[in-house]
Amino acid sequence: MEWTGQRYADGPTVAVDTYVDAPCDRVWALVADIHLMPELSGELVAVEWLDGATGPALGHRFVGHSRHEAFGEWQTTSYVVEYEPVRRFTWAVMDPENPTATWRFTLRPEGAGTVLEQWMRMGPGRSGLSVAIDRMPEKEQKIVFVRMREFEAAITANLAAIKARAEAARTALDVTDPAGEH
Repeated sequence: MEWTGQRYADGPTVAVDTYVDAPCDRVWALVADIHLMPELSGELVAVEWLDGATGPALGHRFVGHSRHEAFGEWQTTSYVVEYEPVRRFTWAVMDPENPTATWRFTLRPEGAGTVLEQWMRMGPGRSGLSVAIDRMPEKEQKIVFVRMREFEAAITANLAAIKARAEAARTALDVTDPAGEH
């Protein structure tokens, strides 16, 4: 990530994509499983659906429990704000009208595989990062840049883990039978 000098109010974004040698439905099963995400994340430690929901759908809510060396521990409630099965899964953190962050997975078929993108936007609602900015307003641009760089690294790691799992599942499913046929 290159220095942009962005401030929190600019709504900085980061997006990373990767090609996954697996069909969209196999990749979708992974990205739509919020319970998998804590296994992949260095910050998110637990999630659970709220209101009796058992999976993603427009309007469903889930709570995430996170931990960060500099920010401590916290929990947030997220709202599914876009949901197109096997294509797009977007959630807004804390307030769907004025979120502290918005996160999205997008899948696009390409050849025999899938292009998977994870994207996030910081703000516009106040977040824990806002507290750090309030304490050191002269360092706002650096604070935002460092956090966005952390998000970019985390997203890159998430996508690599999802890719590995989806492709490993492909390998397991592509075992040749004893007659030499698939």
